[in-house]
Parts: sequence; C-alpha cells; structure tokens
Amino acid sequence: MKMPTLKPISFLVVLKDFKIFFMNIPQQLLYTSEHEWIRIEGQQATIGITDFAQSELGDIVYVEAKAKGKSLAMNDIFGNVEAAKAASDLFMPVTGTIIEFNEDLNSNPDNVNKDPYGAGWIIKVNMDEPNNTQQLLSADAYLKLIGN
Repeated sequence: MKMPTLKPISFLVVLKDFKIFFMNIPQQLLYTSEHEWIRIEGQQATIGITDFAQSELGDIVYVEAKAKGKSLAMNDIFGNVEAAKAASDLFMPVTGTIIEFNEDLNSNPDNVNKDPYGAGWIIKVNMDEPNNTQQLLSADAYLKLIGN
C-alpha cells in the first residue's frame, strides 16, 4: 500500500511570558498581513484565522460572519472574533460571495483555538477572480511577517 505524500508544515517557536508556543503555518495555504489564511480549491476558497492570530487573541468565545450570499470586496470586513483578551475584525483576502459559515462555531467557537486550519475554518466563498492572489503571502513570507 502506497502511503500518501504529506506536505511539509512550517513551525515558528515563540517565547512569550516564559512559555514556548509552536506556530503551525501550513505551506499549502496562503496568508494575509491581517492574519487570515485561505485555502483555494478551484473557484471556491475556505478562510479562517491563523494559529498565530488565535494565540494572540486567547480563548475565542464568539465568532460572527456576514450572511450567506453577501458579496464582499478584497479587504472588506467579513466578520469578527471575540476572545477573552480582545476582539478582532476579519478581512476578506479575496473578492467573492460568502456561500457558507461554519455553523459549528456557534456552539464551539474554541475550535478556532484548537484547530484553526481544520474544524476552526470560518467561511467559504465563491471567488470572483480566483487567479488574483498576488497580494497574498506564502507561508515563508507570513513567517517573516510574524517574526521568524
């Protein structure tokens, strides 16, 4: 049986308040300077916040996003997250129409903390221009942005 090929994941180790945090930055995703990640699959994209963002915010207690069917331009606010420490707006990494909100976050907002790139995804969109990703950051560029 042939084993599937796994893509490498980058990690950043951060010393904060005498604790060590390991930042998970998957290579196959794209990132924004506002700390959103985006997974593009054809015309559709899944969007969430990065491991770094959730660790900076602390325990996520509430996640809200614009309504399904709402069309938004790149850099428009598509929602917000609230945490014990702070709240933060969420910015669209691409222009598109929201087709789905992760309803599990209504009862389990901490999924953003536990699994930001999996169960903690926030919205899915149909992109207007799927090839317009020049402004997005690679994993390596995002690592440099957050201090590695």
